[in-house]
Amino acid sequence: MACRRLLLTFSVIALAASNATHGFHFEEATIASIHHGFNKGSLTSVALVRYYLDQIARLNPLLHAVIEVSPDALRDAARADAERASRHRRAAGGLHGIPVLLKDLIATRDRLNTTAGSFALLGSVLRRAGAVVLGKTNLPEWGNFRNAAGLDGWSARGGQAMNPYVMEVDPCQASTGSAIAVAANMAAVTLGTETMASILCPASVNSVVGIKPTVGLTSRSGVIPFTFRQDTVGPLCRTVADAVHVLDAIVGYDALDAEATRAASKYIPTGGYKQFLNIDGLRGKRIGIPNGFFGFKNGTVKHRVCKQHIDTLRQHGAIVIENLDITNLSIIQNITKSGFQAAVPAEFKFNLNNYLSNLSYSPVRSLAEVIAFNNAHPVEEKLKQYGQQLLLLSENTTGIGPRERAAIHQMTELSANGVEKLMKKHQLDAIFTPDSSVTTVLAYNGLPGIEVPAGYDEKGVPFGICFGGLKGYEPRLIEMAYAFEQATKVRKPPMIKV
Repeated sequence: MACRRLLLTFSVIALAASNATHGFHFEEATIASIHHGFNKGSLTSVALVRYYLDQIARLNPLLHAVIEVSPDALRDAARADAERASRHRRAAGGLHGIPVLLKDLIATRDRLNTTAGSFALLGSVLRRAGAVVLGKTNLPEWGNFRNAAGLDGWSARGGQAMNPYVMEVDPCQASTGSAIAVAANMAAVTLGTETMASILCPASVNSVVGIKPTVGLTSRSGVIPFTFRQDTVGPLCRTVADAVHVLDAIVGYDALDAEATRAASKYIPTGGYKQFLNIDGLRGKRIGIPNGFFGFKNGTVKHRVCKQHIDTLRQHGAIVIENLDITNLSIIQNITKSGFQAAVPAEFKFNLNNYLSNLSYSPVRSLAEVIAFNNAHPVEEKLKQYGQQLLLLSENTTGIGPRERAAIHQMTELSANGVEKLMKKHQLDAIFTPDSSVTTVLAYNGLPGIEVPAGYDEKGVPFGICFGGLKGYEPRLIEMAYAFEQATKVRKPPMIKV
């Protein structure tokens, strides 16, 4: 039923797309250019929504980035146009009137579903998000937490998500559809979530910018939870500036996620984050290059390009400190030895059961019922191919006991005595690493990172670099990421043949 409704909506909207406003360049449009079009009168939210819905209609059968489009998107866009036309909203900015796609872990109080890619939650109705909600994006089912090998971007509802640059390449981790959609110009901006790698990895391999904020900087209320110690919501966009505009819109205290957002609110700078979009933002920054991340063969594109990028940091005034060792890095990167595998299954069961029991409506009310649903629908859920070992492992846990608390303490200590101690000792503003290889290092204590496009390998597969920092380091990370992006200007849109 949902698929038929999606196709019907596509066909209706595609017919209307030709009426889009003339004089505005839609492809690769930024938030700044969109607001400029709004203010000049060369663009409306309705025309923008029609364009993106047409893009989804053309590209989604190939890329499977979007699970569902909102039946209310055009109505909401028309309302935004009317508000801007009124005297009181003439100077509206931020995300007002901007179409946003949300990862299908983020709930909206409207007619969209929130299902983690699974048919088991189809019909859940939750809270409304801001801006013009265009729809929900695909993700590996249950945030890639069904089996140890991963799902390579597949979900029962969304199908197999595809990398828009090189189709046979894994689009990576759990904010897959959000990264694909924004890379392929299917939305102005998108939101993802990260527990470990789920923003930074798809940003890297889909050539977009991803911001993983300090845990608690953005509310997780209404987001299907894994572990509140690590879960965070962040933007995936085509430029650093756009990602920062979105970050400004989503940070702050939320009574429904009070403990975490209250603790992190001290990090939010007066005047917001846009003030740190500084073209000279690398000057004077102390950037560490840790060992264990740059093991590329001599002569490869990645080896050559990463060396060039480190030179670029220096050329733009950064103080680069190389050959730094993160204590116990091999243990940190091993989820079995680090304690992650001991703690997270129990946290996931506890958090998911609470989440499901509080829904206004859901076909399933517990992890046990999710497992039973999969067993009852083995074909639709590809049970033979993918299994559900991690769900079963989680269901067999009995709460957050001494073993789990010890594992959580171990992860906190590994972070404190590892990257955090290193950065404080050398007074670093950031560590600089390739791809999303640093994700475990940043995950255990909720540290932030920004992924920026860095290049394309011999096969045309994108790769990125990550600026990682301590809690609350977003202002300096934004300065460095923006200055690096402007100095390199690597990103190019994918060439998709439909």
